[in-house]
Parts: sequence; C-alpha cells; structure tokens
Amino acid sequence: MLKTPFITLSFTIMLIIFTACQPSPELVQYASFDDYPVYAGTDLGLSYTPARSVLKLWSPPAQAARLHLYEAGEGGAPLETLPMQRSQDGVWELTVRKDLKGRFYTFQVQINGEWLAEVPDPYVKAVGVNGNRGMVLDLADTNPEGWEQDQRPPLQNFTDIIIYELHVRDLSSDPNSGIRHTGKFLGLTETGTRSREGELTGLDHIKDLGITHVHLLPSFDFKSLDERILDNPKYNWGYDPKNYNVPEGSYATNPFDGAVRIREFKQMVKTLHDNGIRVILDVVYNHTGDTENALFNQLVPSYYYRQRPDGSFSDASACGNETASERPMMRKFMIESVKYWVEEYHLDGFRFDLMGIHDQETMNLLSAALHEIDSTIFIYGEGWTAGDSPLPEEKRALKKYTHQLNGVAAFSDDIRDAIKGHVFTHDAKGFASGLPGLEESVKFGIVAATQHPQVNYEAVNYSNAPWAREPWQTITYVSCHDNHTLWDRLQISCPEATVAERIQMHQLAAAMMLTSQGVSFLHAGVEMLRTKQGVENSYESPDSINQLDWARKSQYRDVFDYFKKLIALRKNHPAFRMMKTADIAKHLHFLDINDKNFIAYTLSGNANGDRWQNILVVFNANRSARTINVPTGEWTLVLEGARIEEAGIRKIKGGKVQAPPRAAMILVQ
Repeated sequence: MLKTPFITLSFTIMLIIFTACQPSPELVQYASFDDYPVYAGTDLGLSYTPARSVLKLWSPPAQAARLHLYEAGEGGAPLETLPMQRSQDGVWELTVRKDLKGRFYTFQVQINGEWLAEVPDPYVKAVGVNGNRGMVLDLADTNPEGWEQDQRPPLQNFTDIIIYELHVRDLSSDPNSGIRHTGKFLGLTETGTRSREGELTGLDHIKDLGITHVHLLPSFDFKSLDERILDNPKYNWGYDPKNYNVPEGSYATNPFDGAVRIREFKQMVKTLHDNGIRVILDVVYNHTGDTENALFNQLVPSYYYRQRPDGSFSDASACGNETASERPMMRKFMIESVKYWVEEYHLDGFRFDLMGIHDQETMNLLSAALHEIDSTIFIYGEGWTAGDSPLPEEKRALKKYTHQLNGVAAFSDDIRDAIKGHVFTHDAKGFASGLPGLEESVKFGIVAATQHPQVNYEAVNYSNAPWAREPWQTITYVSCHDNHTLWDRLQISCPEATVAERIQMHQLAAAMMLTSQGVSFLHAGVEMLRTKQGVENSYESPDSINQLDWARKSQYRDVFDYFKKLIALRKNHPAFRMMKTADIAKHLHFLDINDKNFIAYTLSGNANGDRWQNILVVFNANRSARTINVPTGEWTLVLEGARIEEAGIRKIKGGKVQAPPRAAMILVQ
C-alpha cells in the first residue's frame, strides 16, 4: 500500500535531478565560432501567406529571441511582442497564424542576459523607411506589368560584353537631363528625353551608345542617406551596406512603403531588358556600413566578421570591418543573397567590391550556384583588398589567383595604369599621355592578362605572370567611379597640353581599351569627357560634382560619336573579342618596333571568324608622327586618329606609312 507513493516520489526527485543536470537552451555555450551549428534550410527570414507568417532567425548564442510587430516603419510602440522558440541548428522560430500583410517587424535577441537592439534579419526582403524595420508583403504584388514575360537580352560570349558603370543619381540629377524622375530608379525607365541642346539623354543615350550591360553602383539599401527627406540633395556612392536584399529607398518615389522601391527597381530592370540592355548590380558583401550596431552584430555578435588576434575587428576594407566569407553562415548568406537578386529581380550579373577580401572557395561556390540558374550571368570584382586581412593570402580571391576562380573575372589595373598612369600618383603620365617604358604593360593588357609568347612579363607594371586563364576573366578598363575621371586625370597630369591634345590622348585611350581583348568597361560619361571638377574621391560630393553634365554631349559631340563608332567596331568584329587564350596566341602578333610609346600588332587569319582576314592595329602616343612598315598588299584604312569609317577612309599600299601623333590607326584586309 505504501510502495506506490514512494516510487512516484523517488521518480519525481530523480527526474528533477536529471533535468537540472541537462544544459538549458538558455545556457548553450560554444568554444568558438567553428562550433556554431549550421542551418541547411533556405527559409530564414519571413515566409508569408495570408493564412500565416513563419519567421526564422539564426542566432546560436541567443538565450531568448522575440518579434516586435509595428503599425508603421518608424515610430510608435509595438502592437505586439511575441516570443520565439528555439528550433534546431541555432534557429529561433515563430508562426503567426493571421494575415500580417502591411505590418512592420523587428527581431531582438538576448545574449548574456542583455537584450540587444531591435533590427531586421539579414534575409529581410522589404523594409520601411531607412531600413530599420522589416515589412510584411506579398512579393507577387510588387511585379510590374509583364514581369513574368521579362527575358534577358541575348548574350553569346562573355567577351561580347561592354559594361557601362553608372550611378542611379548621376544619370538624371542634372536639370538639363530632361528626366522627370531625377535621382530615381524610374529615371532609367524614361524614353524620349533630351537636353536643352536637343541631344538624347538617359536611357536613349545609353542605348544609342551601344553598350550591352549597365553596371549600377550599389543600389541595395545602404546606411548613409536619410530616406525621410524625399528630395534629399545629399549624395553617396552606397558602399555602406545596411540591408543587402532590399533596394535603396532614396532611389524610390516613396521610401515609406516597402513595396514601392521593389516595384520600381523591377520596372527599371524590365525597361532596360526591353531595350536590349542587361543589368549588373554592384554588391558589397565585404563589409557593412556600421560594425557594432549593424544587424549582423546585433543578432550574432562578431560571427559575421573577421577578428585580429586581440579580438578587435580586422579591417581589410578600410571601412571599419571585414566580413568572414569563409564562415559557413556568411558564405550561405552571400550565395542565397545573389540567387535571390537573380530570381526575384532578374539581374544579369554582379560586380564584387573588394573581392580580394572574400575567400576563393566562397566565390567558386557562388559562381556555381548562379551559373546553375543561367550560364550567362556575369561575375567580376576587384581582385584586391584595401588593407591586410587575417585570411591567408593564398585563400583570397585576389587578381593573381583569378586563374583559380571558376566563372569569375577581375579588373585589370595593369592596363588601366599603363594607359593613363599610376592611379594614386595624380600627376603621373601613362602610355596614352606620352610616358615611355610602359609598352610591355600595354601589350599585357591587349592580350587580356593571358599567356602570350611575345609578352615580357618581367617588364609588366604589376603582374609578373599571366593571371587570367581565358580572356573573358579580364575586365579591360581605363577609368571608373573611383579616383579621377579620365578627362580630369589628363588635365592634372598634362597641364602643358592643349585641350585639343588632351582630347587626342583621351580618344587614344578609348581606342586602346575598346580594341583590346577581354571584357570592355566604360565609366559613364567618359564618352563626353566627363569631369568631376578635379575631385578624386567623390563618394559624398554633391550632385553638382557627380552628375552627368548633359551639355557636354553637345559640346563634345565628336567625342561621343567616336566612342559610339568604336563600340560598333568592336561589336561588328569578333577579332577584338576572342574567347580563348590559345586563339589570341595564334592570331595576335606584335610587330617588332624599336621605338618608345609606339605599339603595333596584327590580328590575322580571320581571327575568331572575323570577316576581315587581317587587321593591323597601331598605337602612337608620341607627339609626332611615326613611320611603320605595313606588310605588303592593299589595305583599307578604317580608323585614323579621330576618324572611324568601317567602310573605309582610303586605300593604302603596303610599305612605309605615317602613323599620326597621339592617335590610333587601324588598317584591314
């Protein structure tokens, strides 16, 4: 009679002792970040239906987590605060069984007994003003008309690409642009716009120029601008990420409604596609615009960043921190983020800021994931860092290791500085501005940093060996948003030259870039001698410095026409855009010339299926004409100085021919 209560009491005591000995979910400890569990699912963040919203947050060290629901994107007390439950692999989960559409939300975690700041989660896809709260919406409602039928313009080979690097505000902020939606995504959707001088502007200008891809400077949600000021005259390039998977609100007509920026970004992409132009997004996964207060750090402190031995944040970005792409959940985030931009926004490529901070394995996995979706998605980046990193150099996605990257290209600072001079030595001249001794560096650029029997790699400015397996891995350029515009650089480094002489240098640089192998890259406005009034680092300069000055198109119309014809020449003749290193070595032959600032080469044997059997390209950067011995036979002159006529300027017999000063010359058979 007495045994049953005794057994029950004993069992109860034992259960209490056993339970007390088990690690509490609130007291989970990890020896290092390597011990953090990895979540394999693809449903982090918000999964919405009218019947329910499922919210998942990864935060292994959290003792507790909660969700706050709000009426608006800023201000006001929470409508509800709901606890989240610990799930598997470091995930906290909550299901709300009602329609939350139109509500705003934040996450908050407790670590070491302290509740950290309220933030959206890394995977947030819609936000309120200034990106401080997520927004619940149905993404299908953000699709513009015809979105389901949107298609990428055709692309056969990566070397067919001609990139136009553009900042959203720069295109339309000049009052002379004729564009109504100044500084907005929708500014890129307007057609029929003209300057006061009657010249095409905006989208029509870009289309007329003939480029294939628009590269948009960071257009995801960044930190530095106050979106509440609708006509904000302030400016920033956008290299200070806040929410990676959301378009920037200051480029939208209404930043308070999270759906508007999404719809208008999609409308911009669709309009560019409809006009035969692909879209590349400049992405900045290498650092965040804030460190301690960034959402990464408020949800999983320090995990997403690299640290120095003393525990402080390392700073290879020179922006206060650097992310740790080698850690599984940062790698996962990067890959899922770019896939989201492709699938939801139909993007066609990505430019990686300071790609050298990322590890090679992550870049290769990311490339494989994107090319599984579409093999024509183009991926490239800066193959360098802005400072040292704890990540071993041999693991970094640096330019010198481009040959170890799959489906990823890198910028060639070799040809950039060979043409115009060392980028950080402002008064330094380059080949195009008359500095001798850069001939091998230019030749290295002409063959797109590939292996070629006639290049003396020991004499190349920055690289002592080829770094591209194939030419499409090389971005051939002479200027970009960073540093001085090409025109400003020529004015600073060549004060002794006349305006006419600097225009000759400018056009020579353009000819060198657009006839070289690799992938061509243009800084927006270079086709009309873009100036930033001598300002080098214009990342937060006003519109008056950064805007495209549309009056210059009329003022320098001959320069615009020259660029347009150069682009057409490249597009019409595949000899300038060979896909294989072996083909370049076979068909491209440098002539033996014992003269400084003078280079000539032939593209022979109908290179890459070109209808021209033989092409002779000559670059003379000297202040006087030079004589070149043209191989025997009848040749047609198609480019001479500022004049380009594919049908032919005149016929030339082989023998001694005068190459004009500060100019390119192309003869064909």
